[in-house]
Amino acid sequence: MRVLILGGTTEASALAKLLAGDSRFEATLSFAGRTAAPQSQPIATRVGGFGGADGLAQYIKEQAIEAVIDATHPYAPRISTNAVVACKRAGVALATLVRPAWKPEAGDKWQTAPTAVAAALAIGKEPRRVFLALGRQELHSFAAIAQHHYVARLIDQPVGARPHKLVLLQQRGPFDFDAELRLLKQHKIDVIVSRNSGGSATYAKIEAARMLRLPVIMITRPVKPTGYIVRTAEEAMAWLTHDRPNPSLRGV
Repeated sequence: MRVLILGGTTEASALAKLLAGDSRFEATLSFAGRTAAPQSQPIATRVGGFGGADGLAQYIKEQAIEAVIDATHPYAPRISTNAVVACKRAGVALATLVRPAWKPEAGDKWQTAPTAVAAALAIGKEPRRVFLALGRQELHSFAAIAQHHYVARLIDQPVGARPHKLVLLQQRGPFDFDAELRLLKQHKIDVIVSRNSGGSATYAKIEAARMLRLPVIMITRPVKPTGYIVRTAEEAMAWLTHDRPNPSLRGV
C-alpha cells in the first residue's frame, strides 16, 4: 500500500518508524520545508509544498497514493484543510492524527489568548522577562511590544521582524523538567507565552512553570478540519492495517 504522511511532528516520525519495518507499505513522509534541516527518517521523504489542495490532489493521483495520514502540527490549519479537500477529490481515505491538547492542572496560572498578537498585548505594559515558546513565524507579533526582554527557543534562525531585546536559543526538543527549570531560573523569566501544542516533547516547560508559579499565556489552537481521527502513531497504524472508513470531512 502506498501511504503519504504529512509530517513535521514527533508522531509523524514515530509512524514513519512503524511503517519502515512493515513490508506491506511503501510510505513517503512529506515536510512543508519550514525547518531547514529536518531529522533523518527511515522512509522516503519529500520537502516543500504541493501547491494547495489542487496540487496535493494531483500528487496523490500521480503517485497512486492509497491512504493519507495528516500528522501535521496543531497550528498548521492550512495544510489540514488542503488535505481534506484533496483526499475528497482524489477519492482517497484520510486519517488525521490529533494530538490531545494540554489542560490546566492544579497550580497552573493560565491565561488564554486567541492569537499571538493578543498574547503579546496580554503580557502587559510593565517590562517583563518573557519566554516565547512559539514557532519562528510568530516572533514578528512581539516586535512592536518593545518594553519586554524576550527569550525564544527555535530550531532555525527566524526571518523577518523580531523583538529588539531578544535572546535566541537554537535547540531541538524534547526537553526535560530539570533543563526547563534551569532555563526559567537562569533567564529570570516572569511569564511564558506558549502554543498549546500538546504531547510530551515540550510539556516540561509547563510543569516547570507550575513549580515556579509562573503565569502562562496560552495561545488557543486553531480549528482544523479532519479526516478519521487517530490519537497516536499506533492508532494510525491500526487504521492503515484494517478496512479504512471513509474520511470524516468536518469543517469543509
